Amino acid sequence: MPKLFTPTPLRPEVKGPVAVVDIGSNSVRLVAYDGLTRAPTPIFNEKALCGLGNGVAKTGELSPASVAKALAALRRYRTLIKIMDVQQVYAFATAAARDATNGPAFVAEASAAVGAPVSLLSGRREAELSALGVISGFHEPDGIVADLGGGSLELIEIKGTKIGKGVTLPLGGLSLMDASNQSLRNAAKIAQEQLEAAKLLTRLRGRTLYAVGGTWRALAKLHMRQRNYLLSIMHGYNIPAREAADFGGLVERVNAEALVAVEAVTPARRPLLAYGAIVLDEIIRKAMPKQVTISASGVREGLLYEQLSSAEQRLDPLIFSAQMFNDAYSRSPRHAEDLRHWTDGFMDSLRLEESPEDKRLRHAACLLADVNWRAHPDYRSEQSLNIVVNGAFTGIDHPGRCFLALTMSYRYLGLDADVNPQIRAHLSPRLLDRARLLAGAMRIAYVISAGIADVLPRTPLLAAKGKLVLTLPPDLADLVSERLSNRLKQLTKLVGREPAIQIGANAKAGNGTAESA
Repeated sequence: MPKLFTPTPLRPEVKGPVAVVDIGSNSVRLVAYDGLTRAPTPIFNEKALCGLGNGVAKTGELSPASVAKALAALRRYRTLIKIMDVQQVYAFATAAARDATNGPAFVAEASAAVGAPVSLLSGRREAELSALGVISGFHEPDGIVADLGGGSLELIEIKGTKIGKGVTLPLGGLSLMDASNQSLRNAAKIAQEQLEAAKLLTRLRGRTLYAVGGTWRALAKLHMRQRNYLLSIMHGYNIPAREAADFGGLVERVNAEALVAVEAVTPARRPLLAYGAIVLDEIIRKAMPKQVTISASGVREGLLYEQLSSAEQRLDPLIFSAQMFNDAYSRSPRHAEDLRHWTDGFMDSLRLEESPEDKRLRHAACLLADVNWRAHPDYRSEQSLNIVVNGAFTGIDHPGRCFLALTMSYRYLGLDADVNPQIRAHLSPRLLDRARLLAGAMRIAYVISAGIADVLPRTPLLAAKGKLVLTLPPDLADLVSERLSNRLKQLTKLVGREPAIQIGANAKAGNGTAESA
């Protein structure tokens, strides 16, 4: 079970930035991260579309023009790495360099250009790292990872933190374009034949297909724009399998330039959209997954995850990221831990069913509850919503983001506020009720603690005998006010209890019972 809350020290040791250089069949990319942590945040991201895989399927060689572009990009990255004072560089090359006869010579030149050894990944190794990337970015994933690059498609099964066997197929966008002589009909036939032999796909029925790779992210971006989807975060975007297949069929039939919102996709990527759609459609037809989920975490993130200790790997990435926000931006970071324990006692006393996923979302909300206190009071709700909806969090799906965003909005605007209806539409009635319930508790917590640590442990809020009782020690009795009473009354309407404030000498929070006065 992933650890839900990381204890002190609250401000973990800052590690120097690390960088990954990914020499793919279509693009050569540099991503620098803030450190080697459970949830590394990109601080610089640049790619050069070099097309190393162009023509490899026909000629067997990397073209001189593509090699020259790639080496120029790598020399630029070397300078950027030096400017950023990167402490560790991880560099690798994938299918194009792996399949070309002049691949080893190119890898040697690439190593000299970027100033770091470049590893030539085997198909199996690439699939493993892609699987680790998905494991690092999702909470308890279950399904098959499909990493579509320019040169190849890697398929590998995952369940929780366990990785199964994988397979590499020559179905990358550039490879499929070359092998089919740019005929979509031939490409569909090739994809069907290759995937028919992939017995691994028989294990995908009713599970999740985790789609990794730039072409599939571009398809998902188009799908988002056509739906006028509220969120812009790609990671965790979920499409029902049948809908994904239908959309793939549309992309296959229609000229890319005629697609709605095609301007969201770079011109260099557009010719590959139809080939990516063909492969996706064929996988869905053969394997019948429940859904397709987009992963922004792939080989690069898997490589970094692999470097962590087993204890670091077990940390929950959502909680880790939320705590980093709390430590950096809250007025009193230890207050978040108090709030977490205080709401533990509150929820336990209500005896409401709370799943492990419910609890981790509640804990994340406690960590994020005060990260925008420096904003103008009139805009704290809006800023909180933007932080949560667009923040670089992993280990959370889009409904989970919306739960956190609504909780923060209700916390500032009030429980009866008409909070963003598009965000509300992403939540079940149950989660919507839990967002208001947690926000109502937070509204009480902040008017008795002022967001400062060591107050909430002395002021439990617990349900007992048909009442919701807030207990204050004698030295805090003067906190009682009309504002506090009104907020308590608002919350009791949600839980069907009578409000009560009592003064007690031995108030302690977190045990799930109300102290007597």
